[in-house]
Amino acid sequence: MKSEMITPAAAALSRLKPLSSAAALEADSLSQASQDAVTDFLKAGTAANTVRSYQGALIYWSAWLQVRYGVALGDGPIPPAVAIQFIIDHLKRPQADGTWTHNLPPSADQALVDAKIKATLGPHSYNTVSLRMAVLGKWHRIKGWDSPTESKEVKVLMRDAQKAQARGGITIRKKTALVAEPFKAILDTCKDDGLRGIRDRALLLLAWSGGGRRRSEVVGLQVSDVRKLDADTWLYSLGVTKTDTAGVRREKPLTGPAAQALTAWLGAAPIESGPLFRGMLRGGQVGTAPMTGHEVGRIVQRRAKLAGLEGDWGAHSLRSGFVTEAGRQGVPLGDVMAMTEHTSVSTVMGYFQSGNLLNSSATTLLSGYVMPDPDEDAENIRNN
Repeated sequence: MKSEMITPAAAALSRLKPLSSAAALEADSLSQASQDAVTDFLKAGTAANTVRSYQGALIYWSAWLQVRYGVALGDGPIPPAVAIQFIIDHLKRPQADGTWTHNLPPSADQALVDAKIKATLGPHSYNTVSLRMAVLGKWHRIKGWDSPTESKEVKVLMRDAQKAQARGGITIRKKTALVAEPFKAILDTCKDDGLRGIRDRALLLLAWSGGGRRRSEVVGLQVSDVRKLDADTWLYSLGVTKTDTAGVRREKPLTGPAAQALTAWLGAAPIESGPLFRGMLRGGQVGTAPMTGHEVGRIVQRRAKLAGLEGDWGAHSLRSGFVTEAGRQGVPLGDVMAMTEHTSVSTVMGYFQSGNLLNSSATTLLSGYVMPDPDEDAENIRNN
């Protein structure tokens, strides 16, 4: 941490009195404090799937505050110094001797694990800390409080922590983008798999070809949200999503294989109303309950394994894969964003550019150079 951040952090932290025992977790008060915080998000109109993610972050904040300072979440705004302590408690950082460390005391770490608030002992990934800081910031804004995440010290620390981890070889994990070739291999695993395979193929093609839909958007679709135009074209309607909370219905097209897969699913199930994609019962029968977002991720992972694909696969692989493949095929960015409904160009550009550059002349500046025959190289090595 830079020296200009240590002084204000230390000064503010010195005014806070931690618990005498790191094991002083009270499940009832934790639950109530966290529930109150989650209610704030619900009142703010946050999507239900996002609320669940926020709930986990707020539960952790509540527990950590009790363990470290003996204060309850919601008593008042959290000072920037406490946010800084959270960061250095959970992110590994390099030492002069080449080792890495983090500041969370072993007793506090163990208390959080014992309370099942933390899965394992040790530091968090940068992604996890970043998410929890973002949730803390949004919660403060809902409360009308100044957010510690907006302070210069916290922003600089998060930026420098990310750089330090990158230089130390700790990469920020992203789900592998599911571009066309591996996606086709995944779809092939749906053959000869009964109703489950027909369902999975329709779900995967709608999510990917339909604009890289988020898992919450896919499982939230109802039969009444889709309508057939012709043999090769369907339209499906989106309502409230993560980036569009107004609830105005927007129709997106499904053509070709995606439309055919949806026709096959609705014909084989068959279902006339209720959730479009449902869980399967024993014996391969279609249930009545809608699928969950986690099930979408598990389908991608299972199918990728069956296809023998290496990578870190998940539900987001469908969204990032659609954007990356669109870039590879030269689809205009505006058309891509119209399908995905990304509201930020910077968010979508990372995946889009990685695909678009594959066909760029900037990657073929030495196209006239002819590499030596590998057998000649091998012969030269033996002779020398």
